[in-house]
Amino acid sequence: HVQLVESGGGSAQAGGSLALSCEASGYTDSTYCVGWFRQAPGAERVGVASIFPNGASTDYADSVKGRFTISVDNGRNTVYLQMNSLTAEDTAMYYCAAKAGSCAAGRKSADFDYWGQGTQVTVS
Repeated sequence: HVQLVESGGGSAQAGGSLALSCEASGYTDSTYCVGWFRQAPGAERVGVASIFPNGASTDYADSVKGRFTISVDNGRNTVYLQMNSLTAEDTAMYYCAAKAGSCAAGRKSADFDYWGQGTQVTVS
């Protein structure tokens, strides 16, 4: 089964940048969707971005559109989230998640079957 490991979390100043990585293993085919989610204390977990490498399609939450970029290196089985122009509102635990099939079939957290352990992002 799919295993996901996030890295790259840490602290940044407002207006700065961070890059997150999600390394996957256990995939048996390329028909999957990978998403990034975040959850601040006392808040619901919400989707940030998703990518369907087999189709080169991406999707972003309005709150991060134009600032964050999701990308994939299929050779390394790694999905990235480049975060620019960070604000305090971006502070959260960030999770990588995956599911079989197209991202268009569902982008809620409940639609994703496999999850990483999370990595903390703090912006001040």
